[in-house]
Amino acid sequence: LLFPQIVHILNMTSAKIVSFLLHPEESLHSLQIRIELETGISTGNQELLLETGICLDPRKPASQCVIDGVRGWDSYMVYLFDKSKTVYDGPFASRSLSDCVNYVVQDSKIQLPISQLRKVWAEAVHYVIGLKEDYSRLFQGQRAAMLSLLRYNANLIKMKNNMVSASQQLKAKLDFFHQSIRLDLERYIDQMAYGISSEKMLKAWKEMEEKASQCAQAEDIGCLDEQIMALHTEIVELQKSPYARRQGEVMESLELRAIDLYKQLKTRSPDHAYSDSMDMVKIIVQTVQSQDRVLKELFGHLSKLLGCKQKIIDLLPKIEVALNDIKEADNSVMQMQGKRQREIWHLLKIACTQSSSRSLITPSLEGTASTPAPPWLPQCSSGNVPHPLASMAALEDGENFVQVIEENLNYLELFSSILQEVRQEQNSSMMVS
Repeated sequence: LLFPQIVHILNMTSAKIVSFLLHPEESLHSLQIRIELETGISTGNQELLLETGICLDPRKPASQCVIDGVRGWDSYMVYLFDKSKTVYDGPFASRSLSDCVNYVVQDSKIQLPISQLRKVWAEAVHYVIGLKEDYSRLFQGQRAAMLSLLRYNANLIKMKNNMVSASQQLKAKLDFFHQSIRLDLERYIDQMAYGISSEKMLKAWKEMEEKASQCAQAEDIGCLDEQIMALHTEIVELQKSPYARRQGEVMESLELRAIDLYKQLKTRSPDHAYSDSMDMVKIIVQTVQSQDRVLKELFGHLSKLLGCKQKIIDLLPKIEVALNDIKEADNSVMQMQGKRQREIWHLLKIACTQSSSRSLITPSLEGTASTPAPPWLPQCSSGNVPHPLASMAALEDGENFVQVIEENLNYLELFSSILQEVRQEQNSSMMVS
């Protein structure tokens, strides 16, 4: 830093301002320690907001409090909130009167020389202006709290939309899964009498259906959605509230009247002239009463803002949990869907293999006496199956003989491999889970 920088902290819990000279490259945590010593609010409970509602970034230096440019002594105002409190006990006591102003307030009818009265009324005007400015700064702090709440609410809406979208996707996948597995179970039961059956697989599919019903609990976000919608309505009402807008018109009018009175006093000749302060004291009393009223309304509204913000803070982790539950349920449904499809294709493979084997394997191997011959063997007119080598009598040369032998060997090798595959597939089909 090339020049000293001063930051002013308005403590919204006490309506008091504390100022700090920033050290070069001082960290925000170092500044917070100094704030804790002055205000008693621990560093963990401090929330420091700029007038835009942006919370100060702990990763950046304390100089982030200071805005470029010169706008006045309070242009670098930061608003301090205590995160451990959601109810602020305003209004607070008004700023104290100077001795000379307090003197005329105690007895407004007392006659004072015009020359002396000018000094007293000048301080009175300064006091009235100060009351209005105190309110303006506190209102700006309330506005910062409102802007901060809206930032939190925007994040809440974003997370809520993600949750609703994820829930709808899960519901669609569950509906598809339930329809698919019901159809698969119906078709599976229909073919059990003449096709393939596996009690383990049937049990596993029914367990999948039950588990999918349990996954449906994750898509139920109705309670959370209702809380978010109710909170959203509450925030909208707070934005519409008249207390969300500046209520200092009465004090501004009283300020103008006090200035006008002082100007009239200045035009009067000070020679041997005396006057009372009844009109000025009346303005002072009315300004104090007006400030007391608007501050009461301001801090009541501020407490509602902070209450809504705390509700959002409490809701965010619940939405995170709901999103994680939906994600886990979604993954579970997709895994069950994939597993079931793999099992269906495995069943299809077994069915195709058995169908092929029935067309190739002779029933005589299964112990029956009267079975038709394999399609590759010639038939006799009497219906008896001749020996495979009977065809050798019709052979006229050695070349045809060799060809027949090779064909029979090929048939034998094919027959052996088919038997082995059938045994393996039948064993594996009983182990389908």
